[in-house]
Amino acid sequence: MTAYDDTSRIGKEAMDGALKSVSAMTRGFQMLASETGDYTKRSYEQSTELMEKMTQVRTLDKVFELQADYAKAAYEGWVSQATNCLLYTSDAADDSLRV
Repeated sequence: MTAYDDTSRIGKEAMDGALKSVSAMTRGFQMLASETGDYTKRSYEQSTELMEKMTQVRTLDKVFELQADYAKAAYEGWVSQATNCLLYTSDAADDSLRV
């Protein structure tokens, strides 16, 4: 092989590796965007459900109870979502480095 062929092969291998790495990161970002969209939809639905329930209650105690239950569920959902986002980001970074 000539020096030109060797250089060309090395350049092609480097480009292939870079493209595979970018592809892995893109898949990770797509998963992250999809999960974030799903979380946003769930959060909106839970907020709407809370407002519907609050308009139907007759006592202030029940309103506070509903609000406390919602706050607890919203916090737990947010922590779960943040954990999932961290895992997706970590997995995407790992996948891009393995290539």
